[in-house]
Amino acid sequence: MNNKILILLQILTIGFLTSCDREVKEKTTYFGGKIINPKSNKVILYSMEQVIDTFLLDENQKFIGELKEANEGLYYFVHGNENQYIYIEPTDSLMLRLNTWDFDETLVFAGKGAERNNILIDCFLEDEKEKKNFYKLNKQQPEVFKKVTDSLLAIKLVTYNDYILEHPNETEGFNEVLKVALTFPIYSRFERYPIIYSKYAEDGNFPEVDASFYDYRKNIDINKDTMMYFPPYSRYIRNYLYNETYAQGHKPMRNKYTPDFTLDLLNIIDNRIKSQNTKNAFLKQTLVSHFYNKSSDQINLEAFDLFLKSSTNEKDKTQIQSLLNDSKAITLGNELPHFEITDYTNADHSIHKLIKNKNSFLLFWNPEYVSKSYLSSRVIYLSEKFPEINFHIIKTDGKDEDKIEKLDIKNQFYINKDNLAQTFLSSKMTRTILVDHNGKVVNGYASLYSNNLIPYLENLNKK
Repeated sequence: MNNKILILLQILTIGFLTSCDREVKEKTTYFGGKIINPKSNKVILYSMEQVIDTFLLDENQKFIGELKEANEGLYYFVHGNENQYIYIEPTDSLMLRLNTWDFDETLVFAGKGAERNNILIDCFLEDEKEKKNFYKLNKQQPEVFKKVTDSLLAIKLVTYNDYILEHPNETEGFNEVLKVALTFPIYSRFERYPIIYSKYAEDGNFPEVDASFYDYRKNIDINKDTMMYFPPYSRYIRNYLYNETYAQGHKPMRNKYTPDFTLDLLNIIDNRIKSQNTKNAFLKQTLVSHFYNKSSDQINLEAFDLFLKSSTNEKDKTQIQSLLNDSKAITLGNELPHFEITDYTNADHSIHKLIKNKNSFLLFWNPEYVSKSYLSSRVIYLSEKFPEINFHIIKTDGKDEDKIEKLDIKNQFYINKDNLAQTFLSSKMTRTILVDHNGKVVNGYASLYSNNLIPYLENLNKK
Protein backbone atom coordinates (compact mmCIF):
# COMPACT_ATOMS: atom_id res chain seq x y z
CA MET A 1 0.00 0.00 0.00
CA ASN A 2 2.79 2.38 0.96
CA ASN A 3 4.62 1.56 -2.31
CA LYS A 4 1.48 2.38 -4.34
CA ILE A 5 1.14 5.72 -2.56
CA LEU A 6 4.83 6.47 -3.20
CA ILE A 7 4.49 5.65 -6.90
CA LEU A 8 1.36 7.81 -7.13
CA LEU A 9 3.16 10.73 -5.50
CA GLN A 10 6.07 10.35 -7.92
CA ILE A 11 3.68 10.38 -10.90
CA LEU A 12 1.90 13.45 -9.55
CA THR A 13 5.23 15.20 -8.94
CA ILE A 14 6.43 14.47 -12.49
CA GLY A 15 3.11 15.66 -13.86
CA PHE A 16 3.30 18.85 -11.81
CA LEU A 17 6.85 19.61 -12.93
CA THR A 18 5.95 18.93 -16.57
CA SER A 19 2.94 21.20 -16.22
CA CYS A 20 5.07 23.97 -14.69
CA ASP A 21 7.65 23.62 -17.49
CA ARG A 22 4.89 23.84 -20.10
CA GLU A 23 3.40 26.88 -18.34
CA VAL A 24 6.79 28.67 -18.34
CA LYS A 25 7.19 27.96 -22.06
CA GLU A 26 3.69 29.16 -22.78
CA LYS A 27 4.46 32.46 -21.03
CA THR A 28 7.70 32.97 -22.96
CA THR A 29 7.67 35.64 -25.66
CA TYR A 30 9.98 35.40 -28.67
CA PHE A 31 11.43 38.25 -30.70
CA GLY A 32 13.71 37.70 -33.67
CA GLY A 33 14.22 38.15 -37.36
CA LYS A 34 16.66 38.83 -40.17
CA ILE A 35 18.52 42.03 -41.03
CA ILE A 36 19.65 42.34 -44.64
CA ASN A 37 22.72 44.55 -45.16
CA PRO A 38 23.21 44.99 -41.40
CA LYS A 39 24.79 48.20 -40.09
CA SER A 40 25.99 46.56 -36.86
CA ASN A 41 26.10 43.12 -35.27
CA LYS A 42 23.18 43.60 -32.89
CA VAL A 43 19.56 44.57 -32.33
CA ILE A 44 18.68 46.31 -29.06
CA LEU A 45 15.14 46.14 -27.65
CA TYR A 46 13.88 48.98 -25.44
CA SER A 47 10.83 49.66 -23.31
CA MET A 48 10.64 53.43 -22.83
CA GLU A 49 14.29 54.28 -22.06
CA GLN A 50 15.17 50.92 -20.51
CA VAL A 51 17.17 48.33 -22.41
CA ILE A 52 15.25 45.05 -22.28
CA ASP A 53 17.75 42.89 -24.14
CA THR A 54 20.47 42.92 -26.78
CA PHE A 55 20.37 40.30 -29.53
CA LEU A 56 23.47 39.47 -31.58
CA LEU A 57 23.19 38.63 -35.27
CA ASP A 58 24.52 35.23 -36.34
CA GLU A 59 26.47 34.48 -39.52
CA ASN A 60 23.18 34.45 -41.46
CA GLN A 61 22.26 37.94 -40.22
CA LYS A 62 19.51 36.47 -38.04
CA PHE A 63 18.72 36.88 -34.36
CA ILE A 64 16.29 35.34 -31.88
CA GLY A 65 15.67 35.89 -28.21
CA GLU A 66 13.34 34.93 -25.38
CA LEU A 67 11.53 37.54 -23.33
CA LYS A 68 10.36 35.88 -20.14
CA GLU A 69 7.38 37.50 -18.44
CA ALA A 70 7.19 40.27 -21.04
CA ASN A 71 4.64 42.95 -20.29
CA GLU A 72 2.09 43.94 -22.90
CA GLY A 73 2.81 47.29 -24.50
CA LEU A 74 4.93 49.43 -26.78
CA TYR A 75 8.60 48.64 -27.30
CA TYR A 76 11.10 49.81 -29.86
CA PHE A 77 14.12 48.15 -31.38
CA VAL A 78 17.31 49.80 -32.59
CA HIS A 79 19.70 48.62 -35.28
CA GLY A 80 22.54 50.90 -36.33
CA ASN A 81 21.11 54.41 -36.36
CA GLU A 82 17.54 53.35 -37.17
CA ASN A 83 14.69 52.38 -34.89
CA GLN A 84 11.03 51.41 -35.07
CA TYR A 85 8.22 50.80 -32.60
CA ILE A 86 6.52 47.45 -32.05
CA TYR A 87 3.69 46.22 -29.85
CA ILE A 88 4.35 43.03 -27.90
CA GLU A 89 1.98 40.85 -25.91
CA PRO A 90 2.96 37.88 -23.70
CA THR A 91 3.46 34.63 -25.67
CA ASP A 92 3.98 36.49 -28.97
CA SER A 93 6.54 35.03 -31.36
CA LEU A 94 7.26 38.12 -33.42
CA MET A 95 9.69 37.82 -36.31
CA LEU A 96 10.79 40.73 -38.48
CA ARG A 97 12.61 41.10 -41.77
CA LEU A 98 14.11 44.30 -43.15
CA ASN A 99 16.75 45.69 -45.46
CA THR A 100 18.70 48.58 -43.94
CA TRP A 101 18.93 50.27 -47.34
CA ASP A 102 15.19 50.99 -46.98
CA PHE A 103 14.69 50.35 -43.29
CA ASP A 104 11.04 51.27 -42.77
CA GLU A 105 9.81 50.51 -46.28
CA THR A 106 11.06 46.91 -46.19
CA LEU A 107 10.10 46.14 -42.58
CA VAL A 108 7.58 43.29 -42.39
CA PHE A 109 6.53 41.00 -39.56
CA ALA A 110 5.55 37.33 -39.33
CA GLY A 111 4.52 35.00 -36.53
CA LYS A 112 2.19 35.55 -33.61
CA GLY A 113 1.67 39.29 -33.12
CA ALA A 114 2.59 40.11 -36.71
CA GLU A 115 -0.76 41.47 -37.85
CA ARG A 116 -0.94 44.25 -35.29
CA ASN A 117 2.66 45.28 -35.97
CA ASN A 118 2.20 45.26 -39.73
CA ILE A 119 -0.72 47.68 -39.43
CA LEU A 120 1.40 49.93 -37.17
CA ILE A 121 4.20 50.13 -39.73
CA ASP A 122 1.57 50.77 -42.42
CA CYS A 123 0.33 53.73 -40.35
CA PHE A 124 3.87 55.07 -40.15
CA LEU A 125 4.51 54.73 -43.89
CA GLU A 126 1.13 56.23 -44.80
CA ASP A 127 1.89 59.26 -42.67
CA GLU A 128 5.24 59.69 -44.43
CA LYS A 129 3.47 59.66 -47.82
CA GLU A 130 0.83 62.15 -46.68
CA LYS A 131 3.47 64.73 -45.80
CA LYS A 132 3.84 65.58 -49.49
CA ASN A 133 0.11 66.36 -49.83
CA PHE A 134 0.24 68.78 -46.93
CA TYR A 135 2.94 70.95 -48.53
CA LYS A 136 0.23 72.48 -50.73
CA LEU A 137 -2.63 72.09 -48.27
CA ASN A 138 -0.84 74.15 -45.60
CA LYS A 139 -1.00 77.16 -47.95
CA GLN A 140 -4.80 77.00 -48.20
CA GLN A 141 -7.32 78.99 -46.18
CA PRO A 142 -8.49 77.42 -42.88
CA GLU A 143 -11.87 76.34 -44.30
CA VAL A 144 -10.23 74.39 -47.13
CA PHE A 145 -7.56 72.92 -44.86
CA LYS A 146 -10.11 71.76 -42.30
CA LYS A 147 -12.46 70.24 -44.89
CA VAL A 148 -9.74 68.16 -46.56
CA THR A 149 -8.08 67.18 -43.28
CA ASP A 150 -11.39 66.20 -41.68
CA SER A 151 -12.05 63.92 -44.66
CA LEU A 152 -8.67 62.27 -44.20
CA LEU A 153 -9.37 61.86 -40.48
CA ALA A 154 -12.70 60.17 -41.29
CA ILE A 155 -10.87 57.65 -43.50
CA LYS A 156 -8.46 56.89 -40.64
CA LEU A 157 -11.36 56.28 -38.28
CA VAL A 158 -12.97 53.89 -40.79
CA THR A 159 -9.69 51.94 -40.88
CA TYR A 160 -9.66 51.84 -37.09
CA ASN A 161 -13.29 50.71 -36.78
CA ASP A 162 -12.83 48.03 -39.45
CA TYR A 163 -9.83 46.63 -37.56
CA ILE A 164 -11.79 46.57 -34.30
CA LEU A 165 -14.69 44.72 -35.93
CA GLU A 166 -12.38 42.17 -37.55
CA HIS A 167 -10.40 41.64 -34.32
CA PRO A 168 -12.95 41.48 -31.49
CA ASN A 169 -10.44 39.84 -29.15
CA GLU A 170 -7.77 42.52 -29.55
CA THR A 171 -6.67 44.11 -26.28
CA GLU A 172 -7.76 47.59 -25.23
CA GLY A 173 -4.10 48.54 -24.94
CA PHE A 174 -3.37 47.87 -28.59
CA ASN A 175 -6.63 49.42 -29.75
CA GLU A 176 -5.62 52.63 -28.05
CA VAL A 177 -2.15 52.56 -29.62
CA LEU A 178 -3.64 51.90 -33.06
CA LYS A 179 -6.05 54.82 -32.75
CA VAL A 180 -3.20 57.12 -31.76
CA ALA A 181 -1.06 55.85 -34.66
CA LEU A 182 -3.88 56.56 -37.12
CA THR A 183 -5.29 59.84 -35.86
CA PHE A 184 -2.67 61.77 -33.90
CA PRO A 185 -0.52 62.57 -36.96
CA ILE A 186 -3.65 64.30 -38.33
CA TYR A 187 -4.17 66.20 -35.08
CA SER A 188 -0.51 67.27 -35.22
CA ARG A 189 -1.12 68.74 -38.67
CA PHE A 190 -3.96 70.83 -37.27
CA GLU A 191 -1.63 72.16 -34.57
CA ARG A 192 1.19 72.90 -37.04
CA TYR A 193 -1.03 74.47 -39.69
CA PRO A 194 -1.04 78.09 -38.39
CA ILE A 195 2.75 78.42 -38.19
CA ILE A 196 3.34 76.73 -41.56
CA TYR A 197 0.61 78.82 -43.20
CA SER A 198 2.27 82.00 -41.92
CA LYS A 199 5.50 81.11 -43.75
CA TYR A 200 3.69 81.30 -47.09
CA ALA A 201 1.23 84.12 -46.32
CA GLU A 202 1.97 87.45 -47.99
CA ASP A 203 1.63 89.32 -44.70
CA GLY A 204 3.49 86.63 -42.74
CA ASN A 205 0.72 86.41 -40.16
CA PHE A 206 -1.23 83.51 -38.70
CA PRO A 207 -4.57 82.61 -40.31
CA GLU A 208 -7.78 83.40 -38.46
CA VAL A 209 -9.42 80.17 -37.30
CA ASP A 210 -12.67 79.80 -35.38
CA ALA A 211 -13.11 77.83 -32.18
CA SER A 212 -14.38 74.74 -34.02
CA PHE A 213 -11.02 74.33 -35.77
CA TYR A 214 -9.67 72.56 -32.69
CA ASP A 215 -12.81 70.61 -31.72
CA TYR A 216 -10.83 67.35 -31.64
CA ARG A 217 -8.97 68.58 -28.55
CA LYS A 218 -12.07 67.89 -26.44
CA ASN A 219 -11.42 64.14 -26.79
CA ILE A 220 -7.67 64.16 -26.21
CA ASP A 221 -5.96 63.38 -22.92
CA ILE A 222 -2.57 65.12 -22.97
CA ASN A 223 -1.40 63.36 -19.81
CA LYS A 224 -1.08 59.70 -20.78
CA ASP A 225 2.28 58.63 -19.37
CA THR A 226 2.24 55.27 -21.15
CA MET A 227 2.07 57.01 -24.54
CA MET A 228 4.72 59.67 -24.07
CA TYR A 229 7.43 57.57 -25.70
CA PHE A 230 5.27 56.85 -28.77
CA PRO A 231 6.23 59.44 -31.43
CA PRO A 232 2.71 60.10 -32.84
CA TYR A 233 1.52 60.97 -29.33
CA SER A 234 4.54 62.90 -28.02
CA ARG A 235 4.84 64.79 -31.32
CA TYR A 236 1.23 65.89 -31.03
CA ILE A 237 1.72 67.07 -27.44
CA ARG A 238 4.78 69.07 -28.46
CA ASN A 239 2.94 70.69 -31.40
CA TYR A 240 -0.03 71.46 -29.16
CA LEU A 241 2.19 73.12 -26.54
CA TYR A 242 3.94 75.29 -29.16
CA ASN A 243 0.62 76.27 -30.75
CA GLU A 244 -0.81 77.24 -27.38
CA THR A 245 2.29 79.34 -26.72
CA TYR A 246 1.88 81.21 -30.00
CA ALA A 247 -1.72 81.83 -28.96
CA GLN A 248 -0.37 83.93 -26.06
CA GLY A 249 0.22 86.70 -28.62
CA HIS A 250 3.61 85.83 -30.12
CA LYS A 251 4.28 86.60 -33.77
CA PRO A 252 5.44 83.79 -36.11
CA MET A 253 9.14 83.02 -35.68
CA ARG A 254 11.43 81.68 -38.37
CA ASN A 255 14.94 80.87 -37.20
CA LYS A 256 14.97 81.17 -33.43
CA TYR A 257 12.61 81.72 -30.54
CA THR A 258 12.53 84.92 -28.50
CA PRO A 259 13.39 84.73 -24.79
CA ASP A 260 9.76 85.59 -23.94
CA PHE A 261 8.46 82.76 -26.13
CA THR A 262 10.72 80.27 -24.37
CA LEU A 263 9.52 81.50 -20.97
CA ASP A 264 5.85 81.26 -21.97
CA LEU A 265 6.37 77.77 -23.38
CA LEU A 266 8.07 76.58 -20.18
CA ASN A 267 5.19 78.01 -18.14
CA ILE A 268 2.58 76.31 -20.32
CA ILE A 269 4.41 72.98 -19.95
CA ASP A 270 4.53 73.50 -16.19
CA ASN A 271 0.81 74.30 -16.00
CA ARG A 272 -0.69 71.90 -18.55
CA ILE A 273 1.34 68.70 -18.11
CA LYS A 274 0.32 66.94 -14.90
CA SER A 275 2.66 63.94 -14.92
CA GLN A 276 5.87 65.10 -13.27
CA ASN A 277 8.11 62.73 -15.27
CA THR A 278 6.61 63.89 -18.56
CA LYS A 279 6.74 67.52 -17.46
CA ASN A 280 10.42 67.17 -16.57
CA ALA A 281 11.20 65.68 -19.98
CA PHE A 282 9.42 68.44 -21.90
CA LEU A 283 10.98 71.16 -19.75
CA LYS A 284 14.50 69.88 -20.39
CA GLN A 285 13.94 69.25 -24.09
CA THR A 286 12.57 72.76 -24.55
CA LEU A 287 15.32 74.55 -22.65
CA VAL A 288 18.17 72.62 -24.28
CA SER A 289 16.78 72.74 -27.84
CA HIS A 290 16.09 76.50 -27.65
CA PHE A 291 19.57 77.12 -26.23
CA TYR A 292 21.26 75.11 -28.98
CA ASN A 293 19.03 76.53 -31.72
CA LYS A 294 20.38 80.05 -31.05
CA SER A 295 23.88 78.72 -31.74
CA SER A 296 25.49 81.29 -29.48
CA ASP A 297 26.58 81.64 -25.87
CA GLN A 298 23.92 84.24 -25.08
CA ILE A 299 22.04 82.94 -22.05
CA ASN A 300 18.33 83.37 -21.32
CA LEU A 301 18.86 83.38 -17.57
CA GLU A 302 15.15 83.66 -16.78
CA ALA A 303 14.47 80.48 -18.75
CA PHE A 304 17.26 78.62 -16.93
CA ASP A 305 15.95 79.85 -13.57
CA LEU A 306 12.38 78.82 -14.44
CA PHE A 307 13.57 75.36 -15.46
CA LEU A 308 15.52 74.90 -12.23
CA LYS A 309 12.42 75.89 -10.23
CA SER A 310 9.92 73.79 -12.20
CA SER A 311 11.78 70.52 -12.77
CA THR A 312 11.93 67.92 -10.02
CA ASN A 313 14.52 65.74 -11.77
CA GLU A 314 17.72 66.33 -9.80
CA LYS A 315 19.93 64.71 -12.44
CA ASP A 316 18.50 67.00 -15.14
CA LYS A 317 18.88 70.05 -12.91
CA THR A 318 22.52 69.21 -12.21
CA GLN A 319 23.25 68.85 -15.91
CA ILE A 320 21.47 72.10 -16.82
CA GLN A 321 23.34 73.93 -14.07
CA SER A 322 26.55 72.48 -15.54
CA LEU A 323 25.52 73.72 -19.00
CA LEU A 324 24.99 77.18 -17.55
CA ASN A 325 28.37 77.10 -15.77
CA ASP A 326 30.10 75.85 -18.93
CA SER A 327 28.70 78.75 -20.94
CA LYS A 328 30.14 81.23 -18.45
CA ALA A 329 33.58 79.59 -18.39
CA ILE A 330 34.54 80.82 -21.88
CA THR A 331 34.55 84.58 -22.48
CA LEU A 332 34.00 86.18 -25.88
CA GLY A 333 37.02 88.10 -27.15
CA ASN A 334 39.45 86.22 -24.91
CA GLU A 335 41.79 83.36 -25.66
CA LEU A 336 40.84 79.81 -24.82
CA PRO A 337 42.26 78.41 -21.58
CA HIS A 338 45.36 76.36 -22.26
CA PHE A 339 44.90 72.59 -22.57
CA GLU A 340 46.32 69.72 -24.58
CA ILE A 341 44.57 67.27 -26.87
CA THR A 342 45.74 63.81 -27.96
CA ASP A 343 45.64 62.47 -31.51
CA TYR A 344 45.05 58.84 -32.44
CA THR A 345 48.78 58.09 -32.56
CA ASN A 346 48.79 59.12 -28.86
CA ALA A 347 50.77 62.30 -29.53
CA ASP A 348 49.83 65.34 -27.43
CA HIS A 349 49.24 68.79 -28.94
CA SER A 350 48.87 72.22 -27.39
CA ILE A 351 45.52 73.66 -28.45
CA HIS A 352 47.09 77.11 -28.80
CA LYS A 353 49.79 75.85 -31.16
CA LEU A 354 47.30 73.78 -33.16
CA ILE A 355 45.01 76.72 -33.94
CA LYS A 356 47.67 79.47 -34.13
CA ASN A 357 46.98 81.92 -36.99
CA LYS A 358 44.00 79.85 -38.13
CA ASN A 359 40.26 80.40 -38.07
CA SER A 360 39.16 77.29 -36.22
CA PHE A 361 36.04 75.24 -35.51
CA LEU A 362 36.51 73.18 -32.34
CA LEU A 363 33.85 70.52 -31.86
CA PHE A 364 33.79 68.75 -28.49
CA TRP A 365 31.65 65.63 -28.53
CA ASN A 366 30.63 62.67 -26.41
CA PRO A 367 29.14 59.51 -28.03
CA GLU A 368 26.43 59.58 -25.37
CA TYR A 369 24.94 62.75 -26.88
CA VAL A 370 25.53 62.63 -30.64
CA SER A 371 25.79 59.81 -33.16
CA LYS A 372 28.91 59.41 -35.26
CA SER A 373 26.86 59.27 -38.46
CA TYR A 374 25.13 62.60 -37.80
CA LEU A 375 28.33 64.23 -36.62
CA SER A 376 30.29 63.10 -39.68
CA SER A 377 27.61 64.13 -42.19
CA ARG A 378 27.27 67.57 -40.61
CA VAL A 379 31.02 68.18 -40.35
CA ILE A 380 31.58 67.06 -43.95
CA TYR A 381 28.88 69.46 -45.13
CA LEU A 382 30.27 72.40 -43.13
CA SER A 383 33.93 71.75 -43.98
CA GLU A 384 33.11 71.60 -47.69
CA LYS A 385 31.10 74.82 -47.41
CA PHE A 386 33.88 76.57 -45.47
CA PRO A 387 37.17 74.99 -46.65
CA GLU A 388 39.27 77.89 -45.29
CA ILE A 389 38.23 77.12 -41.72
CA ASN A 390 40.13 74.44 -39.78
CA PHE A 391 37.84 71.79 -38.29
CA HIS A 392 39.05 69.87 -35.24
CA ILE A 393 36.88 67.11 -33.74
CA ILE A 394 37.67 66.41 -30.08
CA LYS A 395 36.17 63.47 -28.20
CA THR A 396 35.64 64.21 -24.52
CA ASP A 397 35.00 60.87 -22.79
CA GLY A 398 38.67 59.97 -22.38
CA LYS A 399 38.55 56.88 -24.62
CA ASP A 400 40.94 56.50 -27.55
CA GLU A 401 38.37 54.66 -29.64
CA ASP A 402 35.30 55.46 -31.77
CA LYS A 403 37.26 57.17 -34.50
CA ILE A 404 34.92 58.56 -37.15
CA GLU A 405 35.83 56.71 -40.32
CA LYS A 406 34.47 59.27 -42.79
CA LEU A 407 36.45 62.17 -41.31
CA ASP A 408 40.16 62.88 -41.74
CA ILE A 409 41.94 61.15 -38.88
CA LYS A 410 44.46 64.02 -38.71
CA ASN A 411 41.66 66.29 -37.50
CA GLN A 412 40.40 63.94 -34.79
CA PHE A 413 41.53 64.06 -31.18
CA TYR A 414 40.43 63.10 -27.67
CA ILE A 415 40.92 64.38 -24.13
CA ASN A 416 41.04 62.55 -20.81
CA LYS A 417 38.50 63.10 -18.07
CA ASP A 418 41.00 65.09 -15.98
CA ASN A 419 41.90 67.39 -18.88
CA LEU A 420 41.75 71.11 -18.13
CA ALA A 421 39.18 71.53 -20.92
CA GLN A 422 36.68 69.54 -18.85
CA THR A 423 36.17 72.67 -16.75
CA PHE A 424 34.01 74.08 -19.57
CA LEU A 425 32.61 70.71 -20.73
CA SER A 426 31.07 69.50 -17.48
CA SER A 427 27.55 69.00 -18.92
CA LYS A 428 29.04 66.42 -21.37
CA MET A 429 26.74 67.75 -24.10
CA THR A 430 28.11 68.66 -27.52
CA ARG A 431 29.86 72.03 -27.69
CA THR A 432 31.34 73.97 -30.60
CA ILE A 433 33.73 76.89 -30.06
CA LEU A 434 34.72 79.23 -32.90
CA VAL A 435 38.15 80.87 -32.63
CA ASP A 436 39.56 83.43 -35.08
CA HIS A 437 43.12 83.54 -36.44
CA ASN A 438 44.13 85.86 -33.60
CA GLY A 439 43.23 83.16 -31.09
CA LYS A 440 40.16 85.04 -29.84
CA VAL A 441 36.86 83.27 -29.11
CA VAL A 442 34.14 84.65 -31.42
CA ASN A 443 31.43 82.17 -30.39
CA GLY A 444 31.72 80.15 -27.22
CA TYR A 445 28.68 77.92 -27.72
CA ALA A 446 27.91 77.48 -31.40
CA SER A 447 25.65 74.56 -32.27
CA LEU A 448 26.40 71.81 -34.73
CA TYR A 449 22.66 71.12 -34.97
CA SER A 450 21.39 74.59 -35.89
CA ASN A 451 21.24 76.46 -39.19
CA ASN A 452 21.87 79.59 -37.14
CA LEU A 453 25.50 78.40 -37.05
CA ILE A 454 26.00 79.35 -40.71
CA PRO A 455 26.12 83.17 -40.27
CA TYR A 456 28.74 82.78 -37.55
CA LEU A 457 30.91 80.67 -39.86
CA GLU A 458 30.43 83.17 -42.68
CA ASN A 459 31.63 85.97 -40.41
CA LEU A 460 34.56 83.88 -39.18
CA ASN A 461 35.53 83.20 -42.79
CA LYS A 462 35.82 86.95 -43.44
CA LYS A 463 38.33 87.54 -40.63
